[in-house]
Amino acid sequence: MAARHPLPYAWAKAQNLLIEDDGHEAVLWAADGARSAALAEAMRLHAVQRVELEAADTLAQRIAAAYAGGESSAAAVVGEVESAVDLSRMLQDLPAVEDLLETADDAPIIRMLNALLTQAAKDGASDIHIEPYERASAVRFRVDGTLREVVAPNRALHAALISRLKIMAELDIAEKRLPQDGRISLRIGGRAIDVRVSTLPSAHGERAVLRLLDKSESKFTLEALGMNGRVLHDFDRLVHQPHGIVLVTGPTGSGKTTTLYASLGRLETATTNVLTVEDPIEYELPGIGQTQVNAKIDLTFAKALRAILRQDPDVIMIGEIRDFETAQIAIQASLTGHLVLATLHTNDAPSAVTRLIDMGVEPYLLSSSLLGAQAQRLVRKLCTHCRRQDELGHWHAVGCPVCNHSGYKGRTGVYELMVVDDALRGLIHNRAAEAELAEAARANGYVPMREDGERLVAEGLTSPEEVIRVTRD
Repeated sequence: MAARHPLPYAWAKAQNLLIEDDGHEAVLWAADGARSAALAEAMRLHAVQRVELEAADTLAQRIAAAYAGGESSAAAVVGEVESAVDLSRMLQDLPAVEDLLETADDAPIIRMLNALLTQAAKDGASDIHIEPYERASAVRFRVDGTLREVVAPNRALHAALISRLKIMAELDIAEKRLPQDGRISLRIGGRAIDVRVSTLPSAHGERAVLRLLDKSESKFTLEALGMNGRVLHDFDRLVHQPHGIVLVTGPTGSGKTTTLYASLGRLETATTNVLTVEDPIEYELPGIGQTQVNAKIDLTFAKALRAILRQDPDVIMIGEIRDFETAQIAIQASLTGHLVLATLHTNDAPSAVTRLIDMGVEPYLLSSSLLGAQAQRLVRKLCTHCRRQDELGHWHAVGCPVCNHSGYKGRTGVYELMVVDDALRGLIHNRAAEAELAEAARANGYVPMREDGERLVAEGLTSPEEVIRVTRD
């Protein structure tokens, strides 16, 4: 049986006290030097049998973890709200709270949304989908790249849930015909989390998608992202070049921006002027100037880049090359003494070359400026609690409560890096086909993503099925 935590979170946090009651024994955790009056009150009200002392900082972390993983799951709160809510009062405009775990006694719709956000953060979800249908609504979490339904609230609650979300994101709750975008800054159990909110009208009401960005996890390293061996060595060398352009490619959600953030973290920002243009800024990086494009005022990638070039940059990061104008400025910047790091939507590394040429970039300019192109995908890692090995030595997914019966928990990257040497420069200059570029890159150490994935399979980190899923053409 899961332990109960009978103290209200706000009071437990303020007094730095925690009661864990497993049904057999109630244990009171207290910080060294805790107020005797608070201790006595907690012991009197909750029949505490044992007291444990702990350092204040450690106890604060224990309290946050206990309440974030408590029994107020999203499904339980939604069920409670459905049975008790007064539909006539669902649109109350109540203020947002400092920490979502302090909302046990708030209005039902607020508690329901906060429970969804809290569970999503606890489960490591990257996105929350709130979707209306004719007779029901659905809430789905994207965890490790795949969606799963968490709860199906009563259809009558959907409009109130979206309205509360709009209030938190400072959107227009009266406008239901047009898409809207906003942002929410939250604290969940002491963790700072940014939520990007997008609403979209649909046949049965507005649907909302929330992207969760955990600020506490904003320090990335290339090693932690799964890059190692020769790819890590060569990519690290490329991002330390004084000028030229380095491309990171892949579909949406393949971790391209995260890789660029990790790359910038390897630079000496105290002596280097590093500037970025992004859409949107996902994480704030210390020592780096970040600019966000804004379509409402016509601040495009191209306009922001032109302004950045007047800011004396050494390194420029471009969130995405989308058009010829942005590509042209990036190439020119890389040819005039700047290192440019950028993302591009292509399936593999060699096709990054043909993609830029198709946009209108002259091959002779690209051959002179391109240092390398890296393609990547994210594969789910096997749950170490339940994975099973077959007679061939391959590990496969099984499923257990730890991984929510998916067989996978967490993700890592598979990579392919094409470093441009003299032979490749000649081929790029002559508009060679992708197959020719790949063949020449092989001679320079290029290894396709699927072969990099086979390394992870051999190490038991993922399954053959997962590698095939993300690397198929």
